[in-house]
Amino acid sequence: MADLSTTYLGLKLRNPIIVGSSGLTNSINKIKDLEAQGAGAVVLKSLFEEEIAREFEQVMREIVTRGYKADEYEYYDQQIRSDRLAAHTEFIAQAKKAVSIPVIASVNCMYAHEWTAFAHELQAAGADALELNMFFLPSDLNRSGAEHEQLYFDLVKKIKAQISIPVALKIGYHFSNLALMIRRLCETGIDGLVLFNRFYTPDFDIDHFKVVSRNVLSTPAELGLSLRWVAMMSGRVRCDLCASTGVHDGTAVIKQLLAGAKAVQVVSVLYQNGTKYIGTMLNELDAWMTRNGFFGLEQFVGKMSQAASENPAALERTQFMKYAGGQE
Repeated sequence: MADLSTTYLGLKLRNPIIVGSSGLTNSINKIKDLEAQGAGAVVLKSLFEEEIAREFEQVMREIVTRGYKADEYEYYDQQIRSDRLAAHTEFIAQAKKAVSIPVIASVNCMYAHEWTAFAHELQAAGADALELNMFFLPSDLNRSGAEHEQLYFDLVKKIKAQISIPVALKIGYHFSNLALMIRRLCETGIDGLVLFNRFYTPDFDIDHFKVVSRNVLSTPAELGLSLRWVAMMSGRVRCDLCASTGVHDGTAVIKQLLAGAKAVQVVSVLYQNGTKYIGTMLNELDAWMTRNGFFGLEQFVGKMSQAASENPAALERTQFMKYAGGQE
């Protein structure tokens, strides 16, 4: 059997398959099952800033109906945050005791000011690393693109000053110059970038006049976006790259590794096929490595990146030629 181990964020993983932050990683029993099925690491279900804010708003609506004093606002604000943080840090501590694979904490950031105070507590709970799930929707008409992007750098700087464990950013691709943004983020001292985040997509229920979600799970067809950018940035940035979205089988894992990813994150395929599918993907990876004479991942990771390519322009092509021209 080939050696499937890899290093990501400075952490030793037995293989490159990481189960991403989701309902699959929201309980100790589920995490233990993921380890048993072969996962190389897990990213715990995120601590959502949005959920904390929503809970606070609900409490405030309730106490407004009975009347409240001004100082109650601050009290409930702090209490709700404290309770949520305490529960989450206990979850991290229990997860670390339950499994031997790396446990990566995750926070979902809406704003740039909340999480600096929390990061130290997550580290103290025993998290092996911290993944910041970052996306600030560029919808503010009064904020320039440069001001919007500065939010990422401000938050990273504050977080890095608080903790010593590895930090990864899980980002989207909505930047004016994505390549430059990826390079600049890696130069902040973070340990890794996850490309890319999968976002809530709104849709309209035209019968009930409600906003609903759609396309919750990814599809194999979505692999191309992250594959292109992992391949283009591999070897050109100072931090590890992890591929996410569209990884639905062993072949997709192999492609992302060839592009230069140190690891991949999977979620949707496990919802569709069950957690035992991790073993299927690992078997596919192992069989492919054996057929091609690879004994370890270091022999081929980045082999098809743009930096290593004999035809680097192929990854930058954006227009069809043969298909648009009616040719095969």
